[in-house]
Amino acid sequence: MKRFIPFMKSNPTVAVIRLQGVIAGGGRGTLNDASLGPIIEKAFSKGKPAAVALEVNSPGGSPVQSSLIGARIRRLAEEKEIPVIAFVEDVAASGGYWLAAAADEIYADESSVVGSIGVISAGFGAHELLARQGVERRVYTAGKSKSMLDPFRPENPEDVERLKGLLNDIHANFIDHVTARRAGKLDSETELFTGEVWLAKKAHALGLIDGIGHIKPFLKERFGEKVQFRRYGVRKPFLARFGTQMVDDAIASVEERAAFAQFGL
Repeated sequence: MKRFIPFMKSNPTVAVIRLQGVIAGGGRGTLNDASLGPIIEKAFSKGKPAAVALEVNSPGGSPVQSSLIGARIRRLAEEKEIPVIAFVEDVAASGGYWLAAAADEIYADESSVVGSIGVISAGFGAHELLARQGVERRVYTAGKSKSMLDPFRPENPEDVERLKGLLNDIHANFIDHVTARRAGKLDSETELFTGEVWLAKKAHALGLIDGIGHIKPFLKERFGEKVQFRRYGVRKPFLARFGTQMVDDAIASVEERAAFAQFGL
């Protein structure tokens, strides 16, 4: 049995939260506040960690879920007065960068992809295909905008303008988050909010990250060789490996690969 020895300092501990994958409101394998909330709360609350480290590897996704997760991290960091340090792996783009920016400091590998501070909405139009097949689309609404951007009807310019307004407002929220979190660090001479991405060295020069660094050597240098790491992340239930869940996981995997692929990963 381990004995308690008065006045002996224990080794510092860093809680490590893994943020891997697409950010979406639902679906197994995605990052969202509902699944991550209890994990983040536990990471900040168990013991008194010297810091919380975020391992970020995400091409982005839902702006709302990005905001909810980031806000939870900031609230706990301020309530418990615990510094937060993010470490980017392959990519922290769009919502992935939103999560990284919730940290007090951001570090990345030299080949990490960082940025994509923009908002996108994509869909398809199938009205011509339906017409060729002799299929008539019937839609009845109360409220002229209820069927906005229906993919089975011709595109309405007013709907497009309305959508662009929503995207611009979300983009403004993203910009506000980044400029607040990276205050005094961003390159004021470069347009950083076009949706462009950069590798880590350029991102560092632009002030989007604080330097090049890997999680273990960096934290050992900061907190000492005896620093201990306590890891937290979403775990897949054992039974989820079987049955129809295998199909769901396969589809989710394809969607995630497609999201990463836009950054050449």
